[in-house]
Amino acid sequence: MSVVDHNAIELPRISEAEVGDYIALLKPRVMSLVIFTALVGLMIAPVHVHPVLAFTSILCIAVGAGASGALNMAYESDVDALMSRTANRPIPRGRITSAEAAAFGLTLAFFSVMTLGILVNWVAGGLLAFTIFFYAVVYTMLLKRWTAQNIVIGGAAGALPPVVAWAAATGSLSVEPILLFLIIFFWTPPHFWALALFRSDDYARAGIPMLPVVAGPDATRLQILLYTIVLVAIALAPWPLGYFDAIYGVTSLVAGAGMLWLAIEVYRRREGVAANKATRRLFAFSILYLFALFAVLLAEVVVRAILPVFIG
Repeated sequence: MSVVDHNAIELPRISEAEVGDYIALLKPRVMSLVIFTALVGLMIAPVHVHPVLAFTSILCIAVGAGASGALNMAYESDVDALMSRTANRPIPRGRITSAEAAAFGLTLAFFSVMTLGILVNWVAGGLLAFTIFFYAVVYTMLLKRWTAQNIVIGGAAGALPPVVAWAAATGSLSVEPILLFLIIFFWTPPHFWALALFRSDDYARAGIPMLPVVAGPDATRLQILLYTIVLVAIALAPWPLGYFDAIYGVTSLVAGAGMLWLAIEVYRRREGVAANKATRRLFAFSILYLFALFAVLLAEVVVRAILPVFIG
């Protein structure tokens, strides 16, 4: 009669994950920005899109963004556990394993790309696949831990949703979505470097070579100012070039002046409470800045749509 060592039997793991943990893997705050910018890209396209196809497109882009977030967390669980900003994410807390998060992300990525490609068009589907790949592989696996330019190059992934949405509406690309791409692309470095300035200890502890850790805070402040100057110029350019209307132009001018002023304040104030306050103000305002630009474009579409009704 054999004796069974019950302690040697490996019991299957019982997951403690709840729905909220899987939602957290999707990075809901990032997803909300993706949905908003994609919606603008879809709405400004010069074609009529059936509401069902429009909803499908935005849903697939949102799910694709969520897939990218889940794959990012699956790969970065080790560094997430070292940073106070990310230590409460589901994987560091032990509620979800990296393998489960990766499987979840891959499943969402596959179905979002295939659904968009089959039901809408394959130009949009291909662009969505490229966006997920760029964020999950190029940025997360190749850039983030190896270069201080991670945010600059990796920002392309976050700038692509309006391009994907435009392609979903038209089946092609044009100048307008490229302009939206450039605005988000050049907005990303000053936005995230402002965050990195007052979170530099977190990044240093995790071994992430963010610019303040590698080059120092003063060099980062200069880069924030330079990128902000380029951003404000690029965001204003579509108005005189005739792509966007005067309301957008005025909003871009006013909001850009605020963004530039705060970037100058970050450059000037380098020590103590004043420096920390300046970087936090720029970080918060940068979100409002991007929202204002895209909200005005969306409002212009709505106004043009309802104006004939009132005139008629």
